[in-house]
Amino acid sequence: MRSKTFTAEFKARCNEFWEAIKDSAYKVANTLGPGFLEKVYENALTIELRKRGLKVVQQHPLKVMYEESVVGEYVVDLFVEDCVMVELKTVRELDSIHEAITLNYLKASPLWLIGLINFGKPRIDVRRYVDGN
Repeated sequence: MRSKTFTAEFKARCNEFWEAIKDSAYKVANTLGPGFLEKVYENALTIELRKRGLKVVQQHPLKVMYEESVVGEYVVDLFVEDCVMVELKTVRELDSIHEAITLNYLKASPLWLIGLINFGKPRIDVRRYVDGN
C-alpha cells in the first residue's frame, strides 16, 4: 500500500463533512427508528445529505491494488464530497469484524477518514476512523 499524507486543510474539510454526516445520521435515526433494512437508512441518509448540499455517491466501488494490479474490489455504502467514506450497518451490536472491514476499506482507499454507523439499535452507534499522516 502507498503511503498517505494529508494537508491540515484537507483534514479540516473532511472533519466538517463528517460532522454533517453525523448530524444527518442522527436525524434519520430519530425519524425512522430502528428495524429497517440497511438500504432504507442508506437511501434516507443520502436524501438528508443532499438536502444539505453535499455530493453523495451510493455503492461506490473501491479497488484494492497490489503493485500495479487490481487484486480485489469492495463497495462502500456512501462516498461523500470525494472526502469521506461511510459504511452502514443494521446489526444488534458492532463487533470486531465490522471494524476490520471498515479499516480495510480505509486502508485500500486514498482517503483519510471513514465512518461506521450502525442503525440497528434504538440509539445509533457512530464511529470515526482516520488513516495516514
